[in-house]
Amino acid sequence: MARHEVLVVDHPAVADRLARLRDRDAPVPIFRRMVEEIGLFLAYEATRSLRTIEGTVQTPLEPAPARRIARRPVVSPILRAGLGLLSGFLDCIDDAEIAHLGFYRDPASLEPVPYYANMPRDLADRDVFVLDPMLATGNSGSAAMKLLESRGAHEITFVCLIAAPEGIATITKAHPDVRIVTASIDERLNDHGYIMPGLGDAGDRMFGSATSLPVNARPIETG
Repeated sequence: MARHEVLVVDHPAVADRLARLRDRDAPVPIFRRMVEEIGLFLAYEATRSLRTIEGTVQTPLEPAPARRIARRPVVSPILRAGLGLLSGFLDCIDDAEIAHLGFYRDPASLEPVPYYANMPRDLADRDVFVLDPMLATGNSGSAAMKLLESRGAHEITFVCLIAAPEGIATITKAHPDVRIVTASIDERLNDHGYIMPGLGDAGDRMFGSATSLPVNARPIETG
């Protein structure tokens, strides 16, 4: 894998969908669908180098040569916004194993706070794809990759809708062999750690919620 490789998927169909995503007036159903559809395009490019094995398949007429994906990849959406890219990825690679990693960004420090991890014990021989719509500071992505690397992962691709130069720098410094696949590299981060011009908070816009901070699941006290 090339070091510091960043691939921008420059395709008219991706650019058109990204324009609709950026529109502040895009309703939740449209926003969600555009994320899913761009996710498919990004997955197609991100998985292009998956190893295959030669074999045969029996057609209705006679055997035919066939290639199949050699090993089942692992796709790891970073909760919660990464879930928006998952269905598009699975439309491309339908038998990928799913690993969930939960982080939220502390609004004061902008540092990632882990709250959930469910992943295979051994990732040494697996192609791993990390999904997160926005590569902003890069802190959450880097923290996720540290967890995956602790399980032996070394073939990691980070897939995002939009990346900031600062986030790319964070990832490539801490994880020089990680490949980044994105639909756009935007200008910068603002003082609050949001990508500019960006598209706002992807998780809030995707799910129609008001905050990305997790809370304990407990009944609301009344009276």
